[in-house]
Amino acid sequence: MLEAAQDIIRSKGFAATTVDDLCKQAEVTKGAFFHHFDSKEALGVAAAEYWTETTSAFFAAAPYHLPDDPLDRVLAYVAFRRAIIVGQIAEFTCLVGTMAQEVYAISPDIREACGKSIFGHAATLEGDIRAAMQARRIQGDWTPESLARHTQAVIQGGFVLAKAGNDPDLARESLDHLDRYIRCLFNVPDEVEA
Repeated sequence: MLEAAQDIIRSKGFAATTVDDLCKQAEVTKGAFFHHFDSKEALGVAAAEYWTETTSAFFAAAPYHLPDDPLDRVLAYVAFRRAIIVGQIAEFTCLVGTMAQEVYAISPDIREACGKSIFGHAATLEGDIRAAMQARRIQGDWTPESLARHTQAVIQGGFVLAKAGNDPDLARESLDHLDRYIRCLFNVPDEVEA
């Protein structure tokens, strides 16, 4: 059911996703749905938590962790995020980003689960950013935490632009600009490939 929820919510949005849609795609009865979830909102929280679990494993195994240089790892992360923008928009966009935009004011539980996912993922970049700042003696009025959060703002914003323009290239373009921005912060040449 959680995989079905991910697919449907990413393509239709949380509000437009019905329990009937979920049951049909998961090939379960409504009784089975309500045996596992007290409400659609409870499913939304569980879907966000499941997304966090599965995407955390995906990103932990990703090749951007391989470079020795911490800045190279940060830039490889951005390149990796760009490289996985493939297929239909619903296939590459973020479930928790989609739900957070939709329900932030009406479902504190879903908003908190989505925030935990997004901010938790951002936190995985902080160590490499901090190490890159130290290695290059970079100081500024920004922190590893703020830059890590900014990466997520650009990624999520790129997804919104891709949806609004029905064009995945808009998300890729956002990642290209993020790469340039990080290189500028760290005083390294621009090597973005279009």
